[in-house]
Amino acid sequence: KHMDCFKAGQGLMPASFKVIHKKEQEYLGADFGEHAIARVAPVDSGLWWLLVLRAYVKATGDQALAHQTRFQRGIKLVLDLCLTKRFDLFPTMLVPDGAFMIDRRMGVDGYPLDIQALFYTALQAASELLLPEDDYVPVVKERLGHLTFHIRNYYWLNLDRLKEIYRYDVEEFGEAATNKFNVYADTIPDWLMQWLPDSGGYFVGNLGPGRMDFRFFAQGNLMAIITSLADEEQSQAIMDLIEQRWEDLVGEMPMKVCFPALEGRDWQIITGCDPKNTPWSYHNAGSWPFLLWELAAAAQKTGKSELARKAITIASQCLLKDNWPEYYDGKNGRLIGKKARKFQTWTIAGLLAAQQLIDNPDHLNLVNFEDTAVMICSMDIAEIVAMNK
Repeated sequence: KHMDCFKAGQGLMPASFKVIHKKEQEYLGADFGEHAIARVAPVDSGLWWLLVLRAYVKATGDQALAHQTRFQRGIKLVLDLCLTKRFDLFPTMLVPDGAFMIDRRMGVDGYPLDIQALFYTALQAASELLLPEDDYVPVVKERLGHLTFHIRNYYWLNLDRLKEIYRYDVEEFGEAATNKFNVYADTIPDWLMQWLPDSGGYFVGNLGPGRMDFRFFAQGNLMAIITSLADEEQSQAIMDLIEQRWEDLVGEMPMKVCFPALEGRDWQIITGCDPKNTPWSYHNAGSWPFLLWELAAAAQKTGKSELARKAITIASQCLLKDNWPEYYDGKNGRLIGKKARKFQTWTIAGLLAAQQLIDNPDHLNLVNFEDTAVMICSMDIAEIVAMNK
């Protein structure tokens, strides 16, 4: 696939397909982003494919399918694209803005949590699907350890961590620096001081040099729980936060894609005055029912199934009579989205999958990963120096 004269890298998977009719024949046409608004590349497609393939193998026991040559080649092409050497010191994936479900300008360029959670998920799936003796396996497991350490330590935010950031020294250099990303306390938004509860926490939305995005992104945090990117204590803290801030994050329709909305000058600069992403609409803190299955899975895994049942009840009261819209608008998600398409497959699937997860708890195993498969990088600087003497 090309855009102008440039050819996309092998391993990029299409965001969608459509049936093309030509004369008396039909064939599938794949969209790799060349037809998308603003030509955004679907970074997440290949990552989701690995999770779906692993879920299929778990459900059917058909490991031989994944071990077929063409499937092994597909897995490796996705990994090659993700693990390629680049100008970077972080184990996280660097992506352009709008490269996943949030496919418009929303300040999610760099190292967004949603992509990192999917990257971790894909690596976990690949480690199970690859042939055991394959040379890729140790490379994948090493990256898993580095990524796990990075996300759990640097993306995590609770009240104790916020107090540390507030008192950070800045302009530090060298290996002993505590403020490794040179985050300034003045970048802590006013809303966070009152919103973050005494108990509870979450992974911030993005992290890079001089940048910490304090917004809560639902999919990244929920997938972190489901796949054990979050440890057990962090998983419980995320669910505690959702429970305590239920009106903000769930409200009248599960669930906010992010919180809070970008407003005023931030909305103008970060979204480019996007009329579709006005505050509390669409990707700018709109409510998306497809997230219901992830909320149900995370709630079940953390022993909070009652939260999933509560969310399913709320959604069930509206979705059918509203004709299964894509998203809802408003601070509490009470309004059908201004430009929301109706009869959306992923809206219907989100509710059905959530109900199935509650009715059949064993189904969680299809998407769940245990926190035992990776060796977490936990060596401090002194240990590394001692080893190299």
